[in-house]
Amino acid sequence: MRNGNFDINPLHCRLLRTDVCPHKYLGFHLYTEKSPRRGVTLNIHNPLSLFKGGFSRHRETAIIIHGFNGTAVDMHLQFLKDAYLSRDFNVITVDWRPLTRYPCYLHALINTRLTAQCTAQVYSFLTHHGAIREKITCIGHSLGAHICGMISNHLSLKQHRIIGLDPARPLIERKKGHIFRLSIDDASVIQVLHTNAGYLGQEENVGHLNYCVNGGKFQPFCKGNPIRRSRCSHFLSICYLASAMFKHKKFLGVSCPNGCVELSGPKRLPVSTKNPFGAVSQIRDYHIGNDAPDDARGCYCIDMPYVKHCPFND
Repeated sequence: MRNGNFDINPLHCRLLRTDVCPHKYLGFHLYTEKSPRRGVTLNIHNPLSLFKGGFSRHRETAIIIHGFNGTAVDMHLQFLKDAYLSRDFNVITVDWRPLTRYPCYLHALINTRLTAQCTAQVYSFLTHHGAIREKITCIGHSLGAHICGMISNHLSLKQHRIIGLDPARPLIERKKGHIFRLSIDDASVIQVLHTNAGYLGQEENVGHLNYCVNGGKFQPFCKGNPIRRSRCSHFLSICYLASAMFKHKKFLGVSCPNGCVELSGPKRLPVSTKNPFGAVSQIRDYHIGNDAPDDARGCYCIDMPYVKHCPFND
């Protein structure tokens, strides 16, 4: 009960039908080498908030958006933030935690629209103050990946680069319309990392460049019951990108034009050119994240080691 009355919303789910930005349930924080830990709260009506945090229009900028039941201060997201800071990026985190709490998935799905709209205002705020479109990357995990795509619905010129980290599948993959989900038309360059494809993550390749990490279905390092294995695999997409950005390294992979596959056993890559991914191709090195060439196209299965210092936590 609340205030002597029965609580008609015992789960405390929030469904926002407003289209007013800024909104109290959405937070945007800027991190730079000047403010790497606490960051500065961005206020689109106060340009001083941008420069107080050390924003530079000459640097590249990463906008990072968490997914369902997440927060911008989760260990995974902080690891990713630090990875981009190590590359001298301006980093902006989008925190929409009050709108995406467990178990309110359907409400969170609807709330992605307002989150995308308000984040698009921040994007326009950045470009108005000198940020270059080609130097801005939107990075979203799970539902955050779809928010990245939806941002372009509110821009006169679509974004240059989006990186989708295991874009969310439930209630989304079968939708016919693309206006409320990540689609290949949302940016000039779209890269997708699949780590739990067909389960919590989409199976469909919606990027220009698609990577199936360790087969793309279940990560070999994730243990426990099927639900826990899926969640672990789903969240590791964040850690994999962060590790790649920290290390500036390439990863072994092969072409897999038929999409992601579920692998069994410890071996993650074939030893010959005849491989289980439905193609005959040579093993080669691939860059992921912002190191990948803008003109790269296709679907590739890549081998990535477990990120021990960014473990799955639930």
